[in-house]
Amino acid sequence: MSIVTIRVWVHSLSLSLLYLCTPLQNVEFLNNPARFLDPYHFRVTFECITALKEGALYCINHIAVKVEMSLSDLEWRLIYVASPGNAELDQELDDCLVGPVPVGVNAFEFEGSPPSPQSIPPEDVLGVAALILTGSYCEQEFVRVGYYQNTEYDNEEMKLAPPETIHFDKLVRDISTKPRVTRFQIKWYVTVTISVAC
Repeated sequence: MSIVTIRVWVHSLSLSLLYLCTPLQNVEFLNNPARFLDPYHFRVTFECITALKEGALYCINHIAVKVEMSLSDLEWRLIYVASPGNAELDQELDDCLVGPVPVGVNAFEFEGSPPSPQSIPPEDVLGVAALILTGSYCEQEFVRVGYYQNTEYDNEEMKLAPPETIHFDKLVRDISTKPRVTRFQIKWYVTVTISVAC
């Protein structure tokens, strides 16, 4: 008797594993509105149906075939988009790894740095920008949550007559509570171990 190991990529396991994670349940900003230079602070809630951890073994149809999940943490990134027409100006504000992820409803808090003022063209500071939260598994993005962020001065005088030089310490931001959520079908990496007679 020998063991043959086959490594495969699958979009989802429709056998006993079903789906590894359900879509994102909620993203709650804990400091909105806020000063423009304040960190972003929010809580992410999602549900996991099958534990995301290395070495988990599952039997398929109770036969001598095992599926071994070779998994890693979930990675989350926060991106600030000041100029939609110029991706080179996008700023990755922060990222974090979450794991191991147990079965059930999970929540974590994420604090991201504010965007660097020096990297934003002066004409793109005021008004609407985009804030994007992405979730990835094994370097594959499975969810993207986009928000509109409005930036303005904290007093009426400066709102009506903005100074030529941007005063970042006088700016406030307000993030829309209606995000645009995009989900992607990704490949889950598994190792299939089959026992065969030789």
